[in-house]
Amino acid sequence: MRIAVLGATGRTGRTVVEQALARGHQVVALVRRPEAFAVSDPSAGDRVGIRRAEVASPAAFPDLSDVDVVISALGVSKGEGPGVLEAGAKRLVAAKVRTIWLGALGSGVSTGAGGAIYQAVMRMFVGKELAEKATADGIALAGGATVFHAPDVAKGPVSSTRRILRLADYPQPFLPPRITRDTLAALLIDEAEAPAHRAEILVPLG
Repeated sequence: MRIAVLGATGRTGRTVVEQALARGHQVVALVRRPEAFAVSDPSAGDRVGIRRAEVASPAAFPDLSDVDVVISALGVSKGEGPGVLEAGAKRLVAAKVRTIWLGALGSGVSTGAGGAIYQAVMRMFVGKELAEKATADGIALAGGATVFHAPDVAKGPVSSTRRILRLADYPQPFLPPRITRDTLAALLIDEAEAPAHRAEILVPLG
């Protein structure tokens, strides 16, 4: 399978790339600065392609007709203005490629789903980005994407009990929920390999 990863230089994007390669897939890294991207395993080089992808400019966004699925780990980097997530969602919808979009628990329709403490933390540290995350999610969903609303991400190995739940089935926790980055990446790739959801919001657990 050929998996494109949008935001491949970010921490979650890099983890997705490394795990996808470890599973034997081909990877297309979609990045703003190709010179900033490298894989840790040199032997995987022949299975990695790098394409410059500027989400703010349709003309600078690459053709994706040769990939099977895009996993978006797009985030807002320090110093970037608003609109990055919305633009990224629009580019992927226009590309007409199967998309797995990474959003955030506590934004848009999942506001409050992580519990009162978690939501307060989201408002404090994510703040103004919450509205843009919700808008981007809506664009991705309307285009048929599978949207993951991930809770706070921490270090740690892939969970042996990893799973996903539809947002409607997610029980509100008392303590702020967390997931390891490795577990999140594994679940994104699981869905890429065996698509079971479309145009709905899922909560990753593990």
